[in-house]
Order: sequence, then structure tokens, then C-alpha cells
Amino acid sequence: MDFFAPVLNVLARIMVGYAAMFLVPYAWARALDPVEMQGIWLESMVLTLLLGLALWALTQRQRRELQPRDGFLLVNLVWSVLPALSAVPLMLAIPGLSWTDAYFEAVSGFTTTGFTILSGLDTLPVSVNVWRCLLQFVGGLGIILLVVAVLPLLGLGSVQLYKAEAAGPIKDDRLTPRIAETARGLWSVYFVFSAACFLAYRWAGMSWADAFMHMCSTMGLGGLSSHDASFAFFNSPLIEGVAVVFMTLSGVSFARYFVVWRTRSFRALVRDTEVRAYLVALVGSVLALTVILWQGQTYDSLLHTLRAVAFHVVSFATTTGYSSQDYSQWPVFAPLWMLALGSFATCAGSTGGGMKMVRMILLFKQAKRELVLAIHPRVVNPVVLGRTVIGPQVMASVVAFMLIFLATHIGLTMLLLISGMDLVSAMSAVVGAVNNIGLALGSVGPTGSFASLTDFQTWVCTVAMLLGRLELLAVMVLFLPRFWRK
Repeated sequence: MDFFAPVLNVLARIMVGYAAMFLVPYAWARALDPVEMQGIWLESMVLTLLLGLALWALTQRQRRELQPRDGFLLVNLVWSVLPALSAVPLMLAIPGLSWTDAYFEAVSGFTTTGFTILSGLDTLPVSVNVWRCLLQFVGGLGIILLVVAVLPLLGLGSVQLYKAEAAGPIKDDRLTPRIAETARGLWSVYFVFSAACFLAYRWAGMSWADAFMHMCSTMGLGGLSSHDASFAFFNSPLIEGVAVVFMTLSGVSFARYFVVWRTRSFRALVRDTEVRAYLVALVGSVLALTVILWQGQTYDSLLHTLRAVAFHVVSFATTTGYSSQDYSQWPVFAPLWMLALGSFATCAGSTGGGMKMVRMILLFKQAKRELVLAIHPRVVNPVVLGRTVIGPQVMASVVAFMLIFLATHIGLTMLLLISGMDLVSAMSAVVGAVNNIGLALGSVGPTGSFASLTDFQTWVCTVAMLLGRLELLAVMVLFLPRFWRK
């Protein structure tokens, strides 16, 4: 108990703060939903608050500064417990929704994956759709960063949370001397971009409610929508254009925007190797797939082809998960390439999922280095990223991550195959879940549904989403016996 209590005490305080989140859908329910919906949000808020206060009281005497392993344990608890609390109002509001399906939906939102097990989204109460999308907004930059920014109760232990939560292989570069100040800076940038996205959607023709919900899922790169048809519901080139712009912006590290704001210079973006590679991957993929689809006469005009390809390439690559066309009817290379692109394209420090572009760059450079060493064994040829020489410890971490990344995909795919799912559906569901892309192929593709999954398959995908959002290592470390030794 001495080991768990300090971590549970911090979790309790997070739960107490998280209870306030239910006021957002409550406000929308008061404005647009039947009266009974207001009670659901108040009941969920009170339940979360009482559980948090009870846990706080039970663990108050065991408080201490968090250690490195405490950070990993707390992050895993936060990303497991808060979706459970978030699933409660979904079960209360949607008749017949099982706990498995409700938890899947909440995890999908919280991890910014964007898979949905629900149908009839257009007829759901507005506050329910607001809640689903709000989970993606909070999960986008990470609930731990929010806690460290708003509730600096963790002292120096906040550093351990930041390292456990931060995405990417290089996590020790602080933007400011204090972690809490860094977190507040990142969230400030996040909110400024979010306000601009919200107003842009409204200007493009969305209702206030749709603009708010799609702002949440766009900035969080989550992709949940208030409509079954996703962006096909709007059928608007202008709205799709707004989405493409803000999805692209959200795929870049918010730390870079923070540096741009502080230095009043765009050098941090222009000179960033990862950002340049990210943009090249997006533009190159759009141009290549436009040519392929245009030659195949998939659409009747070049402009229509470019519109469809640009929207879906950016949606896949940034791991957002919006759709406006039935991409399963495209030449098979196109959706497979877009799915692969979503596995690595986004930048570390963005709200996107996947292994991150910086890791792909480092792996490519390491492979090139090995080829050079094969020819010239004595040459000094270190791996360099920008102007920084990457040490062997970082490269070892990247290689280890890649091995676990591939093993996780293979293992989870095999589990789905054993359960009876076909190869295309199983493989794409795992890729879409682990990389938090939110789009897949086969029976769970644009014309399919996750509602057809068995409970076992649903839990496999749920675990895959959590593994991907926490970048695998933060979860896998819990399975090492030495982690639990004093």
C-alpha cells in the first residue's frame, strides 16, 4: 500500500478536477437537450467527485514526492480510470449500450483514435456528441500536461509525469525552466489554435454546436463526428478545406509553435528537419495519389480528385480519422499507403498518434550509417538530426521502440485473426488502433462498423488504442518484474 498510496492520492486529485469536465456537456444539455439529459451529466459529475474525494481521503497520509516509476504507473492509471468514468454517462444516455462498448467509445475518444461503435449519431442528444468530441480535445495534448499546468500539486514529481506522457524519443528538452510553465505554454498555444479553428468552422457554414464538436476532434486529431456520414454530411469544399488546414497544423509539434511565439521568428519551424519531412510526406502523397486516382478515372474531374485525395491523405496521415468519401472503392494501393502514412507521419509533440516522423528519420539515418560503415568500417559517421548529434542511447531507444511497435502489431493482429476476423479487417483495425488513426478497411472500414465486433475483439482494440496513445513503452514497462521491486 505504501507504494500505491502516493500515486492513488495524485489520481484522486486528478479525478476531483476531472469532475468539472462534465459541466461542459451539461451546459449544452441545458441549451439544446431534453431535461432528463441534464440529470445524467450532474449524476456523472457527482459520482466522479465523490469517488475522487473518497480516494483522496484514504490516501492523504501517504503523500510523497513522485519517483520515475510512479510517473509511469500514474499515467497508466489516468488513461485507464478516466475513460471508465467517462463511459458512465454514455451508458446512462444510450439505451442498451453495454459496458464493453461504452468503455471502447470512451477510450477511443480519450486516446484521440476516433473509432466509434455507435450508429445513429445524428439522432443522439447534442450533449452526448459534445462529450465524445470533448474527450478528444482533452486527450489530444494529454490530460497529464493539463494537470501539471493547472494543478501544480506534484512538485518536482511533475517532471516524471511529463517524461512519461510526452511523445517522441527525445523528452529532456525543456522549453522553459519549469515543467508547469512549459505545460501552460503548450496549452496556451493549443487553446489559441482551437479558438481559431472553432471560428473558422463557423465561418465556413457549420452550426455553433457542430463547429465546437469538430473543433475538438480536429485539434485533438481524433476524428469523431456528430454525424454518421462524417464530413460527407456537409459536402462542402470550404469546410473540408478548413479541416485540412487545421489537421495539418495540429500534426506539427506544439512546442515549435511555442518557440515561434516566444522568439517571434519562424526559424524554429523552417529549420526543423521533422517538420520539413512531415510536409514533404503530405504534399508528396497528395500529388502521387491524385495522379493515380485521376489516371484510374475514379472521379470525373481533376479538381474533385485533388479535393478527395487531399482531405483523406491529411486525415489519415495526421491520424485524425475523418472521411468524406468511400475510400475503399479507390485502387487498393491508395488506402494501404494512407494507412501506412498514419503510422509515422505526425511530429513528436503534436496531438497525433503513430511512431512519429522523428523516429522514422532516425531509423533511416541509422540504416544509411550502417551501409556506410559496411564500406568504410573506420569512418566517423554519427547520426545527426539537424545540428544535433544523436547519441547511442537515443538510437537504442528508437530501435527498441520499433521492435516493440512491430511485435505489438503482429501480436494483436494474430489475436483478432484467432477470434475469427478476416486478415484485412484485423490488420487494418490494429494499425488504426495502435496508431490512433481511427480509420480502417474491410468489415470495419468506411462501409462497415465496429458494432459487429465480439466483446473479445472490442477489448483487443481497446487495449491497442491505450497502448498506442501511451507509446507502448510506458505500458510495457509495467510488465517488467524489476518495476515492482523496491
